[in-house]
Amino acid sequence: MRQTPTQRHLQRKLAVLAVAAVPSGGELQGSAYELMLVQLAEHRRRLKDIQSVERKIEAKRQFLPDYDAWVDGALSAGQGAQDLILTTVLVWHIDAGNYRRALQIAPYAVRHDLPLPDQYERNLATVLIDEFGAAALGGKMTIAEAREHLPQVIALTEELDAPDQARAKLHKAMGFALIGKTGPADVDFDAVSTPDARAALEHLQRALALFDQVGVKKDIERLERRLKKPDVPAP
Repeated sequence: MRQTPTQRHLQRKLAVLAVAAVPSGGELQGSAYELMLVQLAEHRRRLKDIQSVERKIEAKRQFLPDYDAWVDGALSAGQGAQDLILTTVLVWHIDAGNYRRALQIAPYAVRHDLPLPDQYERNLATVLIDEFGAAALGGKMTIAEAREHLPQVIALTEELDAPDQARAKLHKAMGFALIGKTGPADVDFDAVSTPDARAALEHLQRALALFDQVGVKKDIERLERRLKKPDVPAP
């Protein structure tokens, strides 16, 4: 059941009061947070009963608006207290393809080094790198979305510890986005502008340096040949 505007306003107000009272690293407490945890537990139980990944994602899309007011309150007033609601919702937004909303939450979670819930075996940086890179390479993002979102993820996670192989795929995804490549489809490299080709080459070379089996060697060669040619005039 969707919340009314009055309920959302109250939830946001309660979130602000709860998170503002706890310093960075502390554990949130109080009835408002406990009620949100009860709701989260119910939603997780319902997800566990669903076998289809596609249907799980659709269920998350239906659940997520119930947490918007809490997340907005936490982002506006939070001091970095551990918040299983916020970190779970962050991952769910990525799963649901709500990349812009996920990237509204991620900087706060990274800044305060918030741990993910126990069911996630990877740390926050690895989840962000893995999931955004995989979404771009798997065609779940448009080229425009990849060009908008991936630079944010790269910058946000640059100083964080994560597996080289995962980071290599993120740079590969960024390079592919710059040349307009999705999946195995071929690209007219001669049509790629010089600035995009140079930037793409840097990302693909970085990917290769991190993981030599990342699958970009031929693309690097074609970009190097492209950069030896002048730009094609616009028609």
